[in-house]
Amino acid sequence: MVVRRIVANIATPDPQAARRFYHDVLGLDLIMDQGWIATYGCGEATRPQVSFMAQGGSGTPVPDLSIEVDDVEAALEGMTRAGFAVEYGPADEPWGVRRFYVRDPFGRLVNILEHR
Repeated sequence: MVVRRIVANIATPDPQAARRFYHDVLGLDLIMDQGWIATYGCGEATRPQVSFMAQGGSGTPVPDLSIEVDDVEAALEGMTRAGFAVEYGPADEPWGVRRFYVRDPFGRLVNILEHR
């Protein structure tokens, strides 16, 4: 057996509210929209991963999602311009990432990072 995909499911009464954060700012593609579910992703293949954490690193809380981008500064600028408040960072971490934490429209803590 091969795991082909891991999907984070976030409960919300308004799936369409994800568009501004995940599509407009982060640039994810809308893969499926059934009204009651909106699924975002990227066209290129990604490796399935799931993390189990006692803390978020550097004494931060455990984020609900981690999203790796190719330009963390552009993501930070986009989030700030869109009015999403940064809760941590940006920070260059000793394990080789630059990252920041921000909350999505549903209150989920999202770790946005770039490997350096």
